[in-house]
Amino acid sequence: MRRRSWGARAALFGGAALVVAVSAASAVPVEEEGWRVVPPIEAVPVDLVAFDTCDSALAGLRSALSPHVGAYGPGGHGFRTKADGRVAAAEPAEAQADARVGGVPRAVEERAAPEHSTTNAHEAGVDEPDLVKTDGKRVVTVADGRLRVLDVAGRKLTGTLDVPAGHASQLLLHGDRALLVGGGVRGVAGERIAVDGPYASHSEDSSVTLVDLSGEPRVLGTLTVSGRYLDARQVGDVVRVVVHSGPRLPWVYPVDGRGEAESLIANRELVATAPIDSWLPRYELTDADGSRSEGRLVACDRVSHPVGDPATSMLSVLTFDFPGELGAGDAVTIMADGDTVYGTGTSLYVADDHHLRPTTRFAPGTPATTAIHRFDVSRPGPPRHVASGQVAGTLLNQYSLSEHDGHLRVATTSEDAPGVPERAPATQSAVTVLRQDGAKLVQVGKVDGLGVGERIHSVRFAGPVGYVVTFRQVDPLYTLDLSDPARPRAVGELKITGYSAYLHPAGDGRLIGVGQEATGQGRATGTQVSLFDVSNPAAPAKVAGHHLPGAYSEVEFDPHAFLYWPAHGLVVLPVTDPAAPVPGGLLVLRLGDGAFTALGTIRHDGPAYDPGIRRALVIGDELWTVSATGVGVHRIDGPAELAWVPFT
Repeated sequence: MRRRSWGARAALFGGAALVVAVSAASAVPVEEEGWRVVPPIEAVPVDLVAFDTCDSALAGLRSALSPHVGAYGPGGHGFRTKADGRVAAAEPAEAQADARVGGVPRAVEERAAPEHSTTNAHEAGVDEPDLVKTDGKRVVTVADGRLRVLDVAGRKLTGTLDVPAGHASQLLLHGDRALLVGGGVRGVAGERIAVDGPYASHSEDSSVTLVDLSGEPRVLGTLTVSGRYLDARQVGDVVRVVVHSGPRLPWVYPVDGRGEAESLIANRELVATAPIDSWLPRYELTDADGSRSEGRLVACDRVSHPVGDPATSMLSVLTFDFPGELGAGDAVTIMADGDTVYGTGTSLYVADDHHLRPTTRFAPGTPATTAIHRFDVSRPGPPRHVASGQVAGTLLNQYSLSEHDGHLRVATTSEDAPGVPERAPATQSAVTVLRQDGAKLVQVGKVDGLGVGERIHSVRFAGPVGYVVTFRQVDPLYTLDLSDPARPRAVGELKITGYSAYLHPAGDGRLIGVGQEATGQGRATGTQVSLFDVSNPAAPAKVAGHHLPGAYSEVEFDPHAFLYWPAHGLVVLPVTDPAAPVPGGLLVLRLGDGAFTALGTIRHDGPAYDPGIRRALVIGDELWTVSATGVGVHRIDGPAELAWVPFT
């Protein structure tokens, strides 16, 4: 079973933590502590070629989907989707000169703006969309589904903008422009992106909305695309948005007296006769004056597909100059499934572990693999798909990927017999090193045998070093030497109770972990913030910890929520304590002299079901806290409240 919510994993697996020094596993299966080590599977290159015509594209799309069509649509129950659990924070790769991440200061773009934190993102110089952004002079947030603009100097709300439901789940900020990104479920009628129609069936769409912030916020344009919004990345003045789309067909179901055999025949007929516009993603662009245009998002000859392994849906990468005119995104599309996006200053990777494919894609007992597609984003304009490859196992999230010195490191967990109900599958984890060779990503090195019988719960790469946390009953923290891409190796291991779901380098050979403490039997007991000494990779050690019994944190599944401010030693994270009168709050710790000191927990008043504070920002000498009910301003060293700005 695939999980994106890390906070629930301890309860599912039971667990303590472990870090073990291992060497690459033998190709021969071995038994260890009652678990069968899965034989290593070499990374397999994936070739992609473009369709010549719309006729060849349609034939390929029909052929790919036909074997998976059942009485309930593709895979028997329609396309499966999963939550967008995105995570952030890792070692800088293609860093811009004045940027750092994870709340670490960056050079202020304007002299009048105070020093401020930024979104906790995976790579330096690569911004990621989130619930709130600041340029030091204003705070812009969509925490409650509406765009809110606050003036920092006046500590007041200066603008509010209503946007359609689902169109503002995240945002990016650049000068006087905000780019809102999001998605939702709506009706799709035949060829049109529409809410209703003669053949309406529910489908997902994605939206990109450009907003002017120079005065009262106003929409300059909205692009709606058929397909599920995956993620976006901003490098300099360019934003790239990734969308996953499937065929828009009015599937027939065995209801109202219709039997499964009849539904199966009808659905097969749908696939055999559907025109190309039922498969290609569509767009609708609305300008500020209300004028609209629509059409195919991509031409048939700009769609590439894997040779010998056709996918049943498409990935499209849209490109926008930001700030600039919105446009239709000048999409580049490949036939592939995918749900994990990772970007550097020069590369955009989209990984596909086949979890979005119909349920019949992998027969029970067949080990899963992950396809990885690299796009070159080093130049202005649309990206170029340049290489693809495949590794054994499945990813945890984008932190399972890291590009360093021309190589891609990939952390995965493999099962020897997934989907076989008669027994629990044997699991192990590995880090595979790939490099580009022509149009292929090929394996140059691999270390496996990590966490036999366990699964990866967090990964962090930092230059030539890697950290992998696996968990079942204890939490092994593995330290990896990746300095030689051809011979990666595990050099250290630390076994402790509980696990870290997010790891953050804190400098000076220290690593901060956020996750769950657990009993020796693996039962989670509440939020745990840990400090690890990893200055000697061969002997990692836990040197400090802070435990909040019964609580959990959003950081466990979305590291955008994490803030580390080294100048004051602040470690800040949202926590939910079901036993507290106001469950949702913000835990503020100070890290100093190898120990954590609790400065307090900040809470916003709100209904019991409200998640509470979602994000925190440092602006000058103040700590700003953001929830769906309003924004609080606090002393950075207190943190006493200085102001409260309600969302009314």
